[in-house]
Formats: sequence, C-alpha cells, structure tokens
Amino acid sequence: MTDITAASRTAPANPPLQPGVPLRIIMPGGEGHLGRLVARHFSSQGHRVTTLTRSPRHSSVAARRQTSPSLNAWETGVWDGKSLGSWVELLEHADILINFAGRSVDCRYTARNRAAILQSRVESTTILGKAVESLSFPPRLWLNSSTATIYRHSFDRDMDEATGELGGNEPDVPETWRFSIDVARQWERSFFASNTSRTRWIALRSAMVMGVEPGGVFEVLLRLVRSRLGGAWGSGLQFMSWIHEEDFLRAVEFLIGQEDITGVVNLASPGPLPNQQFLSQLRNAWGASIGLPARAWMLEIAAFCLRTETELLLKSRRVVSGVLQNQGFRFLFPHWPDAANDLVRRWRRKAATRASREFIEDCQEATVERAN
Repeated sequence: MTDITAASRTAPANPPLQPGVPLRIIMPGGEGHLGRLVARHFSSQGHRVTTLTRSPRHSSVAARRQTSPSLNAWETGVWDGKSLGSWVELLEHADILINFAGRSVDCRYTARNRAAILQSRVESTTILGKAVESLSFPPRLWLNSSTATIYRHSFDRDMDEATGELGGNEPDVPETWRFSIDVARQWERSFFASNTSRTRWIALRSAMVMGVEPGGVFEVLLRLVRSRLGGAWGSGLQFMSWIHEEDFLRAVEFLIGQEDITGVVNLASPGPLPNQQFLSQLRNAWGASIGLPARAWMLEIAAFCLRTETELLLKSRRVVSGVLQNQGFRFLFPHWPDAANDLVRRWRRKAATRASREFIEDCQEATVERAN
C-alpha cells in the first residue's frame, strides 16, 4: 500500500472546468516522447498547449511548427528544471499543469546517471511546487508523472492503488532494482510535499505506453518481432503492464474532467500478462511464426552493449488501475491481443504512408535533376 500520506488528502474545491472551453495546458518536459503525444493530442483539439524544455533546440522546432501545416502547433518555452524564472508567469491563470520532466531511465545505472535520473525528477517537481505556491491564480489541476515500477516485483496478484505493495524490500531481486523504487518514492514525496491547496493533484503511475510514434517502446518491441527475435525474455513469466496510447490519452482527459479524483492513479490496462504471452500475441498480430528467446545471461550482455539495465526487461510488473475502473472509465483496449492488432495495423499504415511520401519526393528530385 502506498506510503505517500498526501495521496489520501481531500481534493480542494476548484472552479469546475467548462466542457467545450479551450484549456491552457503547461507541460514541463513536454518535448519528450510521451509529452509530444499528449501535446499533439490536446493542441489538435484546439487547446492552448505550452511545453517547457531544458533544450533551446526544441524551441526552434516549435517555431517551425507555427509555419508548417503538416505539424501540430504548440508553444515551447525554456526552463532549467531546478530554479524559478520567467517561465513561472506561464503558469498564472493556466488550467492544467502536466509534468513529464525527467531524464530517461533507459541507460546504465552509473553513479552519474543515477544522480541525473533522481535529480531531474525531484528537482523539477520541487521547483514546480514552489512556482505553483507563488501564483495568485494557480492551475486547477496538476498531473505529475510517476511510474508503475514503484510497486514490488510481483507474480502472485495485481497491484492497484489501494492494495498494491510498494517495492524496495523484495529479498529475491538484484540490489540494482531498488534504485528505481527509491527514485519513484522520492519523486512522489517531492510532489505531495508541495503546499498547493488550491490545486488538485494527481500522480500518474504509468505503465508502458504502447503507441506507433517513433521513439516509443512499441517500436522497439515490433523491431524485435520483425527480426524474429521476439521470443520470451528470461523465464518469460514476468508480467508486463501496459496501456494503449489511445487509452492513455483518454485517461488523462477523464482525470481532467473528474473533479473528485486526487492522489495516486495507475495508468495501466486491466490486462497485464506474462512476457511470454505478451510477445507471442504480438508475433501473432504481426504474422511472425518464429521468435527466438533470450535467456537472462544473454539479456545481461545485450543490456550492457545497449547501455541499459535488465530491470526494464525482467522485473515483473503486475499493475492495474482500480481508481479508473471504479470511477467508470472504460478502456478501449483492455486486452493485449486487440491492442496489438490495432497497433500493428496503425504501424503498417504509417509505414506505407511514409514510403509513399519518400517515393514521391525521390521522383520529384529525379525530375529536377533531369531538368537541370
């Protein structure tokens, strides 16, 4: 069960959001993979989205969006993620704050990377709390990223918000796995420590978000399947928790509209399943009859070469969302076979469109060369 006492606080009385009225949404860390997914979704609906990034390079990308009809447009500002600055003014009168800031955990857990992973989450969340506290008209809702990895390595039962057991004390897992738990705990502790009594707050303990945009985990999984390497990882018995990108976006919208929900919410489908079944069903969706397995020692070597950690592959995450289901949220893709089939269809459609566009561009270039 969660040890974050603030998760059980009563939601503050905020003015209700009006249906159909465009929202002002501020998204620190919004130029990452998941942030762009959310920013594109809300900006395409007519909401005013502003992302905050530590990299000025992303600001120039945002400027090009304004002039390119093929790109969804949203504004982008620069912050350092650890100190107050002019970016705080963007939060005044904003409706929603969604924080995705944090260094990727897809790396080797060296001392330097550990410090960056922890500090990028805790410092950014802490400074956002101070910023919100300073506002005359703070956001009505603050959604802060967290992770389903906070729960213990579990095979025996589902972990929901009310009865799930936090990890860190398991006797049968590598010591290096405890780092992720510690990061998640400190991350949430810094979030709920903020004195933001006029702002409703929710920590989003997200499972793996499965989508077809480049840079996501589904792209990696599908690449393995297409290469005939989509067999079980290790024993294949470890559970994989996931959520389809459409359900992730719908869940965020749902939480925005449900004024009585506050605290911790798991964003995970109701159908976690063992890795062996998960990959088998993905192979079926693609039409691959062969998937070579990878034993634990092989994964250790691969993780070292790819500069990542086997925890991302071998930890059993059996996480579900009791809050969403109890509040009446209905998943479009509660089961992985349907989700896998949908994602494969989308990926193939995007790949065909991309190939067609590249063919046309090649033809145009060839025509210009002949004319010259």
